[in-house]
Amino acid sequence: MTHNSSTKKLSLVLVITFLIFTGEVIGGFLSNSLALLSDAGHVFTDALAILLSLIASIISRRPSGSKATYGYQKIGILAALINGVSLIIIALIIFIEGYRRFINPPSIDSYIMLPVAVFGFIGNLLMAKILEHKHEDLNLKSAWLHVIGDTISSAAVIISALIIKFTGWLLVDPLASWLVGLIIIFGGIRVVKESLLIFLDFTPKGFNLDEIAHKIKNIKGVKSIHDIHIWSIGSGIYAFSSHVVVDVESLEEGDKIRMEVEKQLKELGIKHTVIQIEKTPCENKNFFCEIENYRKHHLH
Repeated sequence: MTHNSSTKKLSLVLVITFLIFTGEVIGGFLSNSLALLSDAGHVFTDALAILLSLIASIISRRPSGSKATYGYQKIGILAALINGVSLIIIALIIFIEGYRRFINPPSIDSYIMLPVAVFGFIGNLLMAKILEHKHEDLNLKSAWLHVIGDTISSAAVIISALIIKFTGWLLVDPLASWLVGLIIIFGGIRVVKESLLIFLDFTPKGFNLDEIAHKIKNIKGVKSIHDIHIWSIGSGIYAFSSHVVVDVESLEEGDKIRMEVEKQLKELGIKHTVIQIEKTPCENKNFFCEIENYRKHHLH
């Protein structure tokens, strides 16, 4: 997905979000439905989150420069982190509000509540379709999770309205709210976790350093590899650096090995690489050097 496509999608979703928010506020006051007003507050918070995602998407399009040599990809990750935290806060607010409704359920005009909830549900389905689910951009993913939370919330309001209309059982409203809160909080925790893994420069999900080291060591002319580092610059954008000890006689041969290492890393989806070719064996006290020394002294 291109940056222009992401910006257009987020802009369209933002417009639809504000339309839903306006409709639910009006419908909430007319029907005296606390469920609709709470969902409107949820939608408003999501609108702010989507606006943040939109701003981050625009900023992250800026090319790398002297101030940001890797570019501005982590601006989008920061927005995703903030959105993830906001999802958790929203869920906690829903739990508290649901408890208040359970203790003292308000009277609700389901005849107004129901069509407004249906309007919100259709709008959220449209936004979920626009954003789609299968993309690597964590910023878009967090915005999509906000929309999904709204969609489920609207569905819960619809079900609540139907039950209230036909049975008069008002306690279904807070029960549905708690269900929505659980779904939202799990989504928020997942986004926060993925964002922090990138900010803390942890090894990206799906990569095994031992397997990568073994793959490189199998290249003809490579004696060993050490000082391996792999991290994420942004969502789906990976960087790799290492020292490769070679057994060659010329600089040209060493350069061929470097190109072969870069080729194999590209096949794994790693495009940003820094490979230092050297003939000196590993002697430093770093993670992979210690592995090499352990294997030499204990396995042979």
